[in-house]
Amino acid sequence: MEIRRIEPQEAKDLLDSDAGYTYLDVRSKAEFQAGHAPGAVNIPIMDQNPQGPGMIPNPNFLEEVTEAFPEKSTPLVTACLRGGRSLKAAQILLQEGYTDIVDMRGGYDGEMGPGGQITVEGWARLGLPTETGE
Repeated sequence: MEIRRIEPQEAKDLLDSDAGYTYLDVRSKAEFQAGHAPGAVNIPIMDQNPQGPGMIPNPNFLEEVTEAFPEKSTPLVTACLRGGRSLKAAQILLQEGYTDIVDMRGGYDGEMGPGGQITVEGWARLGLPTETGE
């Protein structure tokens, strides 16, 4: 199944609409606390490695999403920092039977091209509303 990918402004419009969408932020807890969209739910698909540098997969990701959103028809916008992790999360959720998943391109900061330039500005770069903390 092909994943519908949308730009940050379209994601905000969906979140502001009466369609019932929730912003599912799949970044690490530290990234989320540093800044996120208001009302976002944080369930990391990967988190900081407690044993050293880098990130490791969250083995409970699907279980945590299912607990937070037991209805597989729940409308969700998946998002991360740049777009890679959220695309993976969207794939997992669709494979598990979720039916109304859209993935936000650009993530919170921005999608980068091969040369490191921003190719799709993210939520925060566009000046969309943000908050910090949990």
